[in-house]
Amino acid sequence: QVQLAESGGGLVQAGGSLRLACVYSGLSSSSTTVAWFRQGPGTEREFVGAFRWNNRMPYYSDSVKGRFTISRDNAQNTVVLQMNSLKPEDTAVYSCAAGRPVLSAIRRVDMYGTWGQGTQVTVSS
Repeated sequence: QVQLAESGGGLVQAGGSLRLACVYSGLSSSSTTVAWFRQGPGTEREFVGAFRWNNRMPYYSDSVKGRFTISRDNAQNTVVLQMNSLKPEDTAVYSCAAGRPVLSAIRRVDMYGTWGQGTQVTVSS
């Protein structure tokens, strides 16, 4: 059974940094992708980035590229989202999700069947 749990959200000033962690269990398939999505007030869920097991590569949305970094810690069963140079528009609930999408579909919400509970990130101006 796949389980995900996020931690690390909070309140930070613009320009600051936060580190989110997604602790997972039951993800043994080499086809696994763990992605981060976010949903701000009154907005739809948005793809932030993802890490694919098979090629060990991260992928990012244009809105966070160069500011956010995704990595996997095998020993801790954790996918980390390091967020730097945060902006007020990054304010959202951040959730991690697991699935087996093909590369062309990694940004699609419906490609992920297991989700964590989400963690709030608030960036003040």
